[in-house]
Amino acid sequence: MKVLITGFDPFGGEEINPAFEAIKLLPSKIAGAEIIKLEVPTVFNDSIKVLEKAMKENKPNIVICVGQAGGRFTISPERVAINLNDGVIPDNKGQQPVDEVIFKDGENAYFTNLPVKAMVENMKKSHIPASISYSAGTYVCNNLMYGLLYLLNTSPEFKNIKGGFIHVPYSTEQVINKVNTPSLSLIQIAEGLEICVETAITRKEDITTIGGTTH
Repeated sequence: MKVLITGFDPFGGEEINPAFEAIKLLPSKIAGAEIIKLEVPTVFNDSIKVLEKAMKENKPNIVICVGQAGGRFTISPERVAINLNDGVIPDNKGQQPVDEVIFKDGENAYFTNLPVKAMVENMKKSHIPASISYSAGTYVCNNLMYGLLYLLNTSPEFKNIKGGFIHVPYSTEQVINKVNTPSLSLIQIAEGLEICVETAITRKEDITTIGGTTH
């Protein structure tokens, strides 16, 4: 079994991106599966092209994309991606799309087929702050998640792959000069991601438990 896990390069003036820095700390094998690590550009649509190329080359069974969500308190597996680019800031190529669809022939939204509730429960059991998210935003993270799920839902080549997206908080070193900003250490983030990967490998279906929000 192969798991392809991606993280973005730094963006928004940050010197690092905790997503890929944590991915670097993951072992080469988890639960017997080969772990393939890939850095993708924080660029609308380019990230999808890089991911698709890697999927064709490596033929993974599971694809997990990871991104930074500065300001969040928890590691948060995303449940849904929407067909919309609306850049709050320019990407790393200076692009800032407004109200732009990602794929004209795509659905308005796609849901992940990863066991996100089980991922959250398993992280909490290991004392790692975790929660399900129902909004991946409208920036490049959502762009990549939607692109991944579009490929899984429309391409026969990828139809048997499980895939989704996980947002992680700032790493501790990023918030030294930020006031009252939540963070986790890179080691904690890596531990959480390893638990998520192992859960995706070992669970065929998600657990049934309350995981919704009131807002």
